[in-house]
Amino acid sequence: MSRVDVPSVWLAPKVKGPAPAVLLLHGFSSNKERMAQSVGRELLALGVASLALDLPFHGERDGDVHSVSRNPLALVGAWRTAIAESRDAITWLAEHPSVDAGRLAVVGYSLGGFLALMTAAEDERLRVVALAAAGDLPDHTPYASLIRGLVNPLRAAERLAGRPLLLVNGTRDTTTRPEQAKRLFAAAKEPKTLHWYEGGHWPPVSAIALAARWVAEQLHAAGEARAARPRRTG
Repeated sequence: MSRVDVPSVWLAPKVKGPAPAVLLLHGFSSNKERMAQSVGRELLALGVASLALDLPFHGERDGDVHSVSRNPLALVGAWRTAIAESRDAITWLAEHPSVDAGRLAVVGYSLGGFLALMTAAEDERLRVVALAAAGDLPDHTPYASLIRGLVNPLRAAERLAGRPLLLVNGTRDTTTRPEQAKRLFAAAKEPKTLHWYEGGHWPPVSAIALAARWVAEQLHAAGEARAARPRRTG
């Protein structure tokens, strides 16, 4: 696959020493700015850097995402590209001089939540995972067995064992329904947290702030735990 420049928004706090950092992945027909201006800004105020990407066919990138969504082959190709670009973004963060490579997280919303989960299942550099308006595949998904061969949220959630997982979901969400979130939460192993907000698909400001605080707390705690471990000598 040829490499392309992926439009992104980079927010870095003014802190002493390398900062924890988060990869932000947006939802269907959305863009990097919506993630950066919501959860990214909240994280920045808490001393956490973030990198928000435009996914394939979204934001500043060429193409019609709606036509791609009706073409199974194009959709599979876009998904694989998104996974590869997410992995590249993690590497970029890990190698950035102002980032603590041992304190990386991912936050995904809706479609970006599925992508974040699948990426984290394959890449243990992501130590913390937060998903908003995401869950298991919808009931009655066409070609469900085929789709699960490519995207299986339940299996991915199981593979996070030992890494903190947060789900933030709406009680009246008709896009990612509550039962989908419950199935994903049940499949995941501890440590895990499920927060419900009263609303639909896009979380209210209070839920976004809660998710940002949770991510920051988990990343800061990871740094403190690492500092407290005795150093090996000899």
